Amino acid sequence: MGGDSEPRPSESVLVVEDDRFIARLLQVELSGAGYEVRLASDGVEALNAAFERCPDLVLADVMMPNMDGFEMTRRLREDPRTEGVSIIMLTARGLAADKLEGLTAGADDYIVKPFDNEELLARVRGVLRRAAYMRAVSPLTGLPGNVRIEDEIQARVSAREPFALMYLDLDNFKAFSDRYGFVRGDEALRSTGRLIRDAAKAIAGPTTFVGHIGGDDFVVITTPELAVPVAEEIIRRFDALSPTLYDPADAQRGAIESEDRQGARRRFPLLSISIGIATTRVRTFDHRAEVVQVATELKNYAKRTAGSSYAVDRRGA
Repeated sequence: MGGDSEPRPSESVLVVEDDRFIARLLQVELSGAGYEVRLASDGVEALNAAFERCPDLVLADVMMPNMDGFEMTRRLREDPRTEGVSIIMLTARGLAADKLEGLTAGADDYIVKPFDNEELLARVRGVLRRAAYMRAVSPLTGLPGNVRIEDEIQARVSAREPFALMYLDLDNFKAFSDRYGFVRGDEALRSTGRLIRDAAKAIAGPTTFVGHIGGDDFVVITTPELAVPVAEEIIRRFDALSPTLYDPADAQRGAIESEDRQGARRRFPLLSISIGIATTRVRTFDHRAEVVQVATELKNYAKRTAGSSYAVDRRGA
C-alpha cells in the first residue's frame, strides 16, 4: 500500500499550457511521478477534453490564446460534469490581484513560475489529497460520507467483531423541503447530523461511528448492546428538535400541507425519524452489502409506524 506521497492509479492530470516546451516538461515530471497526463494547448481545447473525460486535476497556465485560465476555470466550475475537478493555476506573475482572481474563479491553488519541481509535485499531491478527503466526507454535514461508511462497515465484517449497524431516515422530509425550501431543508439536515452524532457519542462513547449517506439518510455503527439505548436517545432528542424546525403556526398545528409524490395535496405530520438496526447478535455477515440490506429492511419496517420509531433484527440468519 502506498502512502500519501504516491498517486492512486486512477489519478489523472490535464495539463493546459500553450508553451510546448513547458508542457512537455510538466508531462515528463508528472508521468514520472505516476500520474496519467493529457495535454491541451489552450482553454477551449482543455474544456473539450475535460467534458469528454473529467480528470482528477487540471494544471493550467493563466495566460493562453483563445481562452485564458480564469475563464476556463469559471466554465469548468459552471458545468455539472466538471464542477468538482481540482484546479491549480500557473502564472509568470506573482501579483496578489492575479492570485485573488484565480481563487475567485474557482482555482484550488496557485503556483508562480518558475517553480521547483518538488514544490509542484507537493502542491499536486496536496490538492488531490484534499479532494479525496472531501469525497469521503459529506459537504453538508461534515460527517463521513459513502466511501468511509463502506470502508467502516467492511472493516468490522472482515474482523468478525460484534457490531450493530443503525440506518436512520427522516420521515416526511420531502414535504418539509417542499414547504420551506432547500435552505431550510439543508439546515434541518445539518441539525439532524449534529444531533445524531452528539446523541450516539453521549451514549456509546467517542469510538462510535456516525456517517451521512446523503439526503436524509444517516448511519451509526456501535456495539450490539448499545444500539437500542442509542436509538432511544436519538429519538428523544429528535422529537424535541423537530417542532423547532417549523414556523410556530405549523408546529402548533402539528402538520403542514404539501403535495405527495402523486401530486395530490395532503397533510403531513411533523418530521420524525425511523431507525433500522442490523446486529451480529443474531447473525453473521460476509459482506457489507448484507448488513446494509438487513438494516434497510428494518428501517422500512420502522417507517410503517407513525412517529419516530426503531426496529431491531431479531430473526437470525
